[in-house]
Amino acid sequence: MSVHLIAICVLALMFVVATVLPINMGVIAFVGAFLVGTLVAGMQAKGIMAGFPAELFLTLVGITFLFAQAQNNGTIDWLVRLAVRAVGGRIAAIPWVMFAVTALLTSVGAVSPAAVAIIAPIALGFAAKYHINPLMMGLMVIHGAQGGGFSPISIYGGITNKVVLEADLPISPLTTAFTSLGVNFAVSLLLFFVFGGMKLMRQTVPKASAIGGMSGAPFAANVAVAAQGPQIYGDAESEAASEERLTQQRSSAAVGAVGTAGGAGGVTNAALNEGATFHQIVTVVGLIALAVLTLMYKLDIGFVAISIGLVISLLSPQVQKRAIGQVSWPEIMLIVGVSTYVGVMQKMGTITWVGDSVASLTSPMVVALLLLFVGAIVSAFASSTAVLGSLIPLAVPFLHAGTGVDPIGFIAAMAVASTIVDVSPFSTNGALVLASAQHIDRDVFLRQLMTYGGIVTLVAPVVVWLLFVVL
Repeated sequence: MSVHLIAICVLALMFVVATVLPINMGVIAFVGAFLVGTLVAGMQAKGIMAGFPAELFLTLVGITFLFAQAQNNGTIDWLVRLAVRAVGGRIAAIPWVMFAVTALLTSVGAVSPAAVAIIAPIALGFAAKYHINPLMMGLMVIHGAQGGGFSPISIYGGITNKVVLEADLPISPLTTAFTSLGVNFAVSLLLFFVFGGMKLMRQTVPKASAIGGMSGAPFAANVAVAAQGPQIYGDAESEAASEERLTQQRSSAAVGAVGTAGGAGGVTNAALNEGATFHQIVTVVGLIALAVLTLMYKLDIGFVAISIGLVISLLSPQVQKRAIGQVSWPEIMLIVGVSTYVGVMQKMGTITWVGDSVASLTSPMVVALLLLFVGAIVSAFASSTAVLGSLIPLAVPFLHAGTGVDPIGFIAAMAVASTIVDVSPFSTNGALVLASAQHIDRDVFLRQLMTYGGIVTLVAPVVVWLLFVVL
């Protein structure tokens, strides 16, 4: 077996092990990079570590640190509250608020599972209270997260754009961003009408329970408080918990924010009508500054995000204690680990070998479709970030070979095909929605998610291939 086939088989084995066992794929990838680089390619440790994506690492740490600050000081809850109150008593607008808020979160740098973990319990709480189809509501949240996930300052967008730039391919970050948003919005619109959207449009919240004036609401909003006690950096995950655990503890916090809750732990109208705090305003200004400085002035997003996070930390040092622990270290480990392994494959010449082999096939369009199917199927069971970080480099030589496939269109199609399948209950996003569902038969809900996930995995690659590669 050639060294190139060994490297590819090890990559495939990584996906299998990370899917079957609860082991971070980044850890596996680092070990794979060491073993393959040393034993197969004869590389020194320094050469292996040269593939470590330092710039991407800084970007991921900076963005997730800033986002954790926004979550801890209540900025995210405040923004959700504003969005919910803006719809008045229109029940049909609630799913679209959830779609928009989740898309906004991922577009400004939230990791997709973190955004879903924050919004899914809120959305499913609304679904249970106002008899909205829970499958539709959960899917709207996931498609919202994926729709906003490829903005130039997002995690997915940052990974994709850096890989494409390093490959010296034509790049259009806004094309990829709007492609993802457009496709996910179109799918959400279809889901809205298929799962009872017309019926919801004829309903409103009764006046006694209208937004901002509901009595006896069953959901109480929790208030974000500063982390107490010394920061235990050696046990940061336990100290801070993850975004998922934080959100599931408060369950449907923003649901309670639409009205007055009676009894202990309830929310008063005065609390609901409170404006933003000084720290929340500063955080919003910081998020706007992040977009302006990185998009208009081309400053490094990692340094800018950490700088803004530091300013917020100086204003509220107690609240920031949790932020370091809430940095998405598992996702960062996964991304940089896979990127390091891909770097080893590039130094070995495996990426070029694969691209040349694929380019030699008779039908470039069929090859493009097969790559999209691989991305969709693998991502339905494994990490989308890992897929983006590994499959796009594998397609680079194929796109360089003058096969007639437009690189910009193919990258946009790959971005959508590799992330829209995260509705699968085997993915983190799908699992979070399943865990957040209330007052339903979970076995039935699981089967519904599996069915929908299977349909999307089979249909999405064909659709995006036709729209962005063939046409």
